[in-house]
Amino acid sequence: MTDTADAHRGASASRKGLVRRWVRRGAIGVGLVVVVAGGVAWGVYAKLDSNITPDEAAAAELARYEKERPTSLVRGAQNILLIGSDSRAGSGNRRYGKDSGTERSDTTILLHLSSDHRSATAVSIPRDLMVDVPGCRRSDGRRSEPMFAMFNYAFQVGGSACTVRTVERMTNIRMDHHMVIDFHGFKEMVDALDGVEICLSKPIDDKAAKLRLPAGKVTLDGEQALGYVRARKSLGNGSDTDRMDRQQRFLAALVHKAQSNDVLLNPVRLYPVLDAATSSLTTDPALANLRGLYELARGVRDIPTERVQFLTVPRESYVYNANRDQLVEPEAERLFERLRIDAPVEVVNSTEKSQGSPRGSSHKRSSGEDQKSGAKGSDEPGGSTSPAPTFRGSTAAENPCG
Repeated sequence: MTDTADAHRGASASRKGLVRRWVRRGAIGVGLVVVVAGGVAWGVYAKLDSNITPDEAAAAELARYEKERPTSLVRGAQNILLIGSDSRAGSGNRRYGKDSGTERSDTTILLHLSSDHRSATAVSIPRDLMVDVPGCRRSDGRRSEPMFAMFNYAFQVGGSACTVRTVERMTNIRMDHHMVIDFHGFKEMVDALDGVEICLSKPIDDKAAKLRLPAGKVTLDGEQALGYVRARKSLGNGSDTDRMDRQQRFLAALVHKAQSNDVLLNPVRLYPVLDAATSSLTTDPALANLRGLYELARGVRDIPTERVQFLTVPRESYVYNANRDQLVEPEAERLFERLRIDAPVEVVNSTEKSQGSPRGSSHKRSSGEDQKSGAKGSDEPGGSTSPAPTFRGSTAAENPCG
């Protein structure tokens, strides 16, 4: 009995020892998985984080002029200036023309995010708009003289800081952040999303843009998307108005694609998008890290597409040159004021009949006194019940494919 009992005890001890060894090994294995996974996660984070280029020079220049910059009026609301650069520098951009050592803003959008995170308004600023450009620091350290010139001259003469200051002077709206993306970065972003679907009412055969597309539903890759949003003379009526409308339609389709679950919830598909996005960005230092971008994205990810609005500043042909633009007043100031105080702005479809100049972009649903005066809506201090002013534009919810 004793020998049998001892045998049982020995076997039991052996099993317990085996279990303990397996537990220890399992724990070590789990620990290794956690460490490796953590290392991979950190590696991915560090890679994406290091992709973003901080715009330190612009930050220093803007700090120099802090006293002249507007003050933010509504806590929680944010205004971000998105600048598309036409730089030919770099191997990915040389095919679009000779690198002259300068660059201009090919596309500029003022993105206003409401304080309640329920709406986003993207306002296109025409590159041919005649504006007051302040004296700015050039890349060689010299300073330019103040000049009344086309808007995209600001980026050419003084980069992103000069563009921010020009927009702030024109709108009296504080820019909280800015981002710059070049041709190559734009293409990489679209390709990382596996293309973006648009609808064309008729075929496109544009030799200058190297773009040939059939009518109907088309999925554009990065190269095609760049040609589509940049083409001007051979598409539509050849105006910058038509080009900006096309850019806005494309951005709406891009929002749809980026918000789709198969992109945002699939790490395999999300990583290349994030890699392309961060690699192509030069931002103010506060946004030049994943944490800053995440905080920004978190505030806008739940905005419904019908509240993502696109419009262009109210403008018309410049009185001294029909190929240039000037602001239409008081409509432009009415728009800027609404954005300054974070008040609602409404848009009507760009296909609806225009009121005013053929190149103007301000539309109103009525000709009543409230619309003419830009009176405050019922959700603003003062309790007025007048409706929000309405401008020509579109929303990301509109489906061009019908």
